[in-house]
Amino acid sequence: MDNTDPEALLAALAWQVELGVDAAVGDVPVDRYAAPPPPEPITRQADAPRLDAPQRARAPQQDDDHAQLVEQARQLAGRAATLAELRSAMAGFDGCILKQGARNLVFSDGHPAARLMIVGEAPGKDEDREGKPFVGRSGQLLDKMLAAIGRDRSDDRPDGGVYITNVLPWRPPANRDPGKDEMAMMKPFLLRHIALAAPDCLLLLGNAAMKTLYETDRGITAMRGQWREVGGIAAIASFHPAALLRNGLHKRSAWQDLQMLKSRLDTYG
Repeated sequence: MDNTDPEALLAALAWQVELGVDAAVGDVPVDRYAAPPPPEPITRQADAPRLDAPQRARAPQQDDDHAQLVEQARQLAGRAATLAELRSAMAGFDGCILKQGARNLVFSDGHPAARLMIVGEAPGKDEDREGKPFVGRSGQLLDKMLAAIGRDRSDDRPDGGVYITNVLPWRPPANRDPGKDEMAMMKPFLLRHIALAAPDCLLLLGNAAMKTLYETDRGITAMRGQWREVGGIAAIASFHPAALLRNGLHKRSAWQDLQMLKSRLDTYG
């Protein structure tokens, strides 16, 4: 075909339109019968530049910074002579990044002179909003559990009331589990909190509370129901109410732990 003959070109165009062609896909015609170009040579792995593996270990500077923050927390906590001073010290501590994303410092609830002190893990959405520990669904279940052993957070008697706090006073993002560094950083405040409240017994609810105060990597399933001492105070660990809401099979074990706790408290009475 003569590529310069206008009539021939128009005829070819009309033929393509009749076949259904409605758009051009290139400026140069494509020869569908031509042999494909040879493939490019494959670069062997040995010829490729080697990339260093990502460093998972923390830099020494990060460890130093964390150690300094833990020491700062220890000094601030040690200077607190009252619960009110401890709360002020925690509110002024900027070392924990969780503070930046939280609405409120969740310090405690209940009667500070109660013979039973409960340590939970960290505030959730409801706790962050109200500034009190255990006020959501987990808190409602906890209240029922306490009522079963004759305790009430609103009771202002040492024998009938309960004092409640958490390992972390600020809510972790998306209610994630507390991190090891975060727990270590806030542990001096928690230990001082327990010393100032001076309860007869501690009930540790959940992995974070148990691991922080028992200094173990074992899980709550293996450690629950065992009496230990924390700062000279008898302590027992059990499932967090949130875990009981997720898995009702743990309720029987939690009930056994509560009965052990009640018997221990009765011996002090």
